[in-house]
Amino acid sequence: MKLTLWSWNVNGLRAALNKGFIKIIQNEQPDILGIQETKLQEHQIPEELNTLANYLIYWSHSIRKGYSGTGLFTKILPISFSTSFGNPEFDSEGRINIAEYDKFIYFNIYFPNGQKDDERLNYKLRFYDRCLEMMEEKRTTGKIILVGGDFNTAHKPIDLANPKENEKTSGFLPIERAWLDKIETMGWVDTFRHFDKSPEQYSWWSYRTKARPRNVGWRLDYFWVNQEGLKHIINAGIRQDIEGSDHCPVFVELEI
Repeated sequence: MKLTLWSWNVNGLRAALNKGFIKIIQNEQPDILGIQETKLQEHQIPEELNTLANYLIYWSHSIRKGYSGTGLFTKILPISFSTSFGNPEFDSEGRINIAEYDKFIYFNIYFPNGQKDDERLNYKLRFYDRCLEMMEEKRTTGKIILVGGDFNTAHKPIDLANPKENEKTSGFLPIERAWLDKIETMGWVDTFRHFDKSPEQYSWWSYRTKARPRNVGWRLDYFWVNQEGLKHIINAGIRQDIEGSDHCPVFVELEI
């Protein structure tokens, strides 16, 4: 069985709905879609989503209004679904979806942005470390572990248009990139780079600088897989053709 999984930071689900979100999903029909930065509370879930009747939808909302938030759209009933890392520090911002299926586990994660100040940068790094603990814990199940989402860090110079100019910018700091180096060393694989080593492959472009037409972007959105599960990944890519947000979707195709 082949499954297509998407991850997409929609930068406000209500805004994305006004930019054709439902039509995109109806046309593309990913089997599982993780979205980030919904910016919704439970009472604000749009009724239009009822038109996506072939999906079960799960949510995690931030306590803070209009902030963060994640959602999982799935055609397959999960065995279990969690919105927790087991730590109140990380569970209050709606950043976490962990869906377990028969053969695989999908982490849909909206990782924190560290640009505000040192306190948020340190929070981001602690969140990274707790996520890795959870990844390694789930790895012991023997299942394929997929970790998708907006990681809010470009890993290597090839992953952003202006690496030199951003060496001191959160999102490309050595301490942030070192975590991605660490998980790679521990046997986690960046699925996109497994298939595509080419430059100028980005998933986020600044609205403020109108960067997308010039492709001055960053690759912030990823699917990582445990080395044991890599043999089941038959394709991975970035859907730069799809608009509706300052991010575009990324995907993997899974054969199980």
